[in-house]
Amino acid sequence: MSHQHNTEELEGVTFWEKHYGQSERVWSGKVNKVIEDLVAPLTPGTSLDIGCGEGGDVLWLASNGWQATGLDISPTAISRAVEEAKKHGIDPSAAQFVASDLDAWDTKQSFDLVTLSFFQAPFQFPRAEFLRKAASFVAPGGHLLALSHASLPSFAQIPEHELPIFPSPEQELEALDLDPVQWSIHTAELRERTITAPNGEPAVMEDSVVFVQRNK
Repeated sequence: MSHQHNTEELEGVTFWEKHYGQSERVWSGKVNKVIEDLVAPLTPGTSLDIGCGEGGDVLWLASNGWQATGLDISPTAISRAVEEAKKHGIDPSAAQFVASDLDAWDTKQSFDLVTLSFFQAPFQFPRAEFLRKAASFVAPGGHLLALSHASLPSFAQIPEHELPIFPSPEQELEALDLDPVQWSIHTAELRERTITAPNGEPAVMEDSVVFVQRNK
């Protein structure tokens, strides 16, 4: 995931507000295909999407019977997510959104599904700590899905001003440090998908997919 910014160091809410302020919409609003494939067979319950952006995955979950919550550090992204929910007539009780840094946010609620999609940034932040915090929100019998870019797009070059983190499934599991007695690993693999390059030509992205379940 490549982002352009000025030479000054932009981190946290400042970076993401600048990112979402570049255009009226950043993402397509469609559910991520991996989430659709892995989550569709599950019985709907409560869900938490960390780093939900403009809310596409949350709205899909809410439309499919989940009581969905989206969390994002960017107030602009959350505002857009709320407007999309209203536009699609989704009941506020089915899709709730919170603007907060995960580091500052906590809840006593546990969730049947916790997702983190492309929870990455071109600056240092305690990602492993956040992954473990996300896992702590999963209810017994619930699932955690961590979906990450495992490489730059095939057309891209690594920018000199960025330090992207592209974890492998093995590195994700190492960061999560899950107790094998308490957790079962359903999927830990790399998946390729076809995207469209800026020049209109087809290109390839490689994603890390980690899908685990907390034992009852």
